[in-house]
Parts: sequence; structure tokens; C-alpha cells
Amino acid sequence: MQRTDRLFEIINILRKAKHPKRAQDIAEELEVTPRTIYRYIATLQSMRIPIEGSTGIGYIMRDGYDLPPLNFDQEELEAIIVGLSLLSRTGDKDLQSAAKRVLNKIETSTADDDSLRVSNWGIDTPQQERLAQLRKAIRDEQVIEIDYESLDGDRLRRRILPIILTYYTEVAVVTAWCNYREAFRNFRIDRIMKSMITQENFKGRAKQLRQAFDIENSEL
Repeated sequence: MQRTDRLFEIINILRKAKHPKRAQDIAEELEVTPRTIYRYIATLQSMRIPIEGSTGIGYIMRDGYDLPPLNFDQEELEAIIVGLSLLSRTGDKDLQSAAKRVLNKIETSTADDDSLRVSNWGIDTPQQERLAQLRKAIRDEQVIEIDYESLDGDRLRRRILPIILTYYTEVAVVTAWCNYREAFRNFRIDRIMKSMITQENFKGRAKQLRQAFDIENSEL
């Protein structure tokens, strides 16, 4: 791993850390010596990267730091352009706007992004506000109440713990723990007639629920 790559990895480690990280812990992740980490930290601090801490205590990144513009090789850049362009097929306008902001943060001048195109043919625009609401509920681990129309045309009311939002070619689906059924269920976004985020949350349980869902489905 090159020196610049290690510096980048240290920044990422500290940005994700919720508590100070010791040089020893960072060194183990990067397979280098703590002395090397001390040297890299000093280099980053000299570049005005907002890293705080000291030897023996640990280091942490000050909140609000954004990485500077990044450079990618040609194929990496093309992969990013196509991947972000595929968001158009989800019909999720907020994610499309976020994709444009991502492209503005990286160096794209070396790629002809007009030569790589993703067709939006056949896309039905989903309910934009509902998608944003569901993404927020998943992100914040909040229980949501929905009125849902089943394939039989029945109107159902459910309180769910949303954990996954899957975008298929023709439809988006939210996977959730259904309190009524006491089981995992998938709900098509286009069949949700009404939805409301409640005051109830399931903080700290989302990752465990996703793992349980994956295990349950791997056994099918």
C-alpha cells in the first residue's frame, strides 16, 4: 500500500470512529507499526486535517470534515459514472440529486461522461416523498405505520420496523419486521397507500434484524 493510500485510510478510519482511536489500533488495521502511524498523523495534521489527540490517548477527527476532491483511474471513473447514472432507474429524485453532488466532489474531467449512458425507458416514477420518508425511517431506526393494499385488494394497517429498501427494475420494496405478523415481510412501495413515521424507534436493532433476515433467507 502506498503512502498516500495509507494517509487516506487513516482519514477514513478516524472519520468513522465514534471514540478516539489509539495508534496501536490503527496500526493493526493497516498492518504497520504504531511509530509509522504517529508519523502519518503528524503529516496529516501538518496538512491542516482536523485530527485531535495525542500519543497514549488516541486520535479523533473533528466533526464536519469532508474529503478533498479525489482522482480515479479511467475505469474506476467510468464505473462511478455508470453506477451513479443507474440511480435514474430507481426514480428516486433525492438519490439522483445526491449522485450529482458526488460527481461534483470528484475529478471527472478525464472521462467523457456523455459517452456512457443509462436508459430510463420503462421506468414508472415511484412516490418520491414516500421513498425519502422510508429512507429516513431506516436511517433513524424509527417505526413506521402504513396502510397497505394487498394483492387481493384488501386494505391493511401495519406497524413495521423498516430495515432494507431494495430498488428493482420496475418497483421498489421495503423489507421490514411486521409487528402484526411477528415476522419479516416485504412491502411494495407502490402499494403503500399511506405512511407515517411514529414516535417509536428501534435504536440499535437494525443491524441485528438485517442479519436475522439474511440468515432466514439463506436457509430457504
